[in-house]
Amino acid sequence: MGRAFENMVGNRRLLNRLESELRSATLSHAYIIEGAEGFGKHTLAMQLSAALECESRNDPSASLPCGTCPACRKILSGNSPDVIFINRGDKATLGVEVIRAMHADVYVPPNDGDNKIYIIEEAHLMTVQAQNAFLLTLEEPPSYVRFFLLCNTVAPLLETVRSRAPTLRLEPIPTNTVGETLCERERSAKLLREQSPEEFRELLIAANGSIGRALQLLDPKLRKPILQRRGTAREFLSLCMASHNSGAVLSFLNGLGQKREEILLQLEEITVCIRDLFVCKQTEQAPLCFFSDREQALNLSYRFSAPELLRISAGLETAADSLRANANVRLTLTAFAIEIGLLS
Repeated sequence: MGRAFENMVGNRRLLNRLESELRSATLSHAYIIEGAEGFGKHTLAMQLSAALECESRNDPSASLPCGTCPACRKILSGNSPDVIFINRGDKATLGVEVIRAMHADVYVPPNDGDNKIYIIEEAHLMTVQAQNAFLLTLEEPPSYVRFFLLCNTVAPLLETVRSRAPTLRLEPIPTNTVGETLCERERSAKLLREQSPEEFRELLIAANGSIGRALQLLDPKLRKPILQRRGTAREFLSLCMASHNSGAVLSFLNGLGQKREEILLQLEEITVCIRDLFVCKQTEQAPLCFFSDREQALNLSYRFSAPELLRISAGLETAADSLRANANVRLTLTAFAIEIGLLS
């Protein structure tokens, strides 16, 4: 028997379930595909679309999608008139006008195949009004229509939408698997691993289980600021563990710069670092998001008490909230350092 979605990495249990539904013709008319950026939501939607139209879909010995038949090639190359992308364009949200236009279009039969597929990008940004309008289509669509709603999180979606479209939740891919896949696909990844193994490990941790993100970070211009933020987070830890030196602390705070968005990103990186140390104090088997070396994270966690880590985490959250509320950058950072005991 052929295997479905051979080109996809990770989430094999979910993919096996979808293969079973495809081969038994029990696939739902709508799915919510949930996962962080770079987790493969778009790839899965395209693979499902191709599998639905694949000329080998009734052959139990064939892979799905085969990727070589005319239907597969047309869909996977983005040239099928029956695979329609719905997005917000240059708007901040996905509004009701777009959904109403889609509602009118669903009653036009497919051009080439048996299915007409709508891929709704950033579905979590649909307004409540748009979601209510979408329900009119979602409840009783024509038999040939399929919907794939891509979203970072299902939380903003109405329960009435979620109840009519099962959620396919994409999980992070193990770091080792991301590394192996990266080196198989990209020669530059293999060279980076050979020439700078530490930087390669940093890249994999920063990718956070996302092959898409890891591929982006192969670009040195994108990787550099992330590695700098990770280095700054480690510098912050060193300050917390050292005898408090006001000059060193002020120098560190000044080094964070004046750009509000960049400082927020840095505070977020420090928060992830502190989170790792806290969970290490709870269990030595906790998955890590910042550290690539578990032994190092465990050793560092012993240098802090749980209340200290919670105080630092709360201070980071307060500082970030103040910056988002347009508070003065210097005053906010100084208040943060005082609150966690780095300045008196």
